[in-house]
Amino acid sequence: GGVHHHGPLSEGDKLVEWAARAAVVTALVLLSMKLYAWFVTGSMGILASLVDSCLDLGASLVNMLAVRYARVPPDDEHRFGHGKSEGIAGLAQALIVTGSAAYVGIEATTRLLAPSAVLEPQLGLGVMFISLILTLGLVTFQSFVVRQTGSLAISADAVHYKADVLTNIAIL
Repeated sequence: GGVHHHGPLSEGDKLVEWAARAAVVTALVLLSMKLYAWFVTGSMGILASLVDSCLDLGASLVNMLAVRYARVPPDDEHRFGHGKSEGIAGLAQALIVTGSAAYVGIEATTRLLAPSAVLEPQLGLGVMFISLILTLGLVTFQSFVVRQTGSLAISADAVHYKADVLTNIAIL
């Protein structure tokens, strides 16, 4: 098809779009901080969290694209619109969360069998604490958007960030 012209966005669509963008920006910030912290500390917990943030970023990017695509108006091939892309994004999210849980489990087991020292623990703790605060902020915003809009995509995106809150507490 040709160029799609979107009509003006409803308040709900704007909120969903903002929540999707907020997740991508948060994931980028967390990823950068954790990459630095892991580089300095060599901490297994931070590495696991870093991998998780990479997956979060991927999931949130997929989500952001799905949210945009879901708004494309119906056309000849998609007579009823593109809303199903939100459901597909939700499925992709579930697979990503499962994959990262498996990876972190394997890494944790390896470290239990062969422990190694963590350098600069204060830096690691600081980064994980900031991660916790940022993630809590994002989850709060996402929950608000889901209550306002019922967005499947944002709801699915919120699931792994809620899990991250627990992971961040565990790593701390």
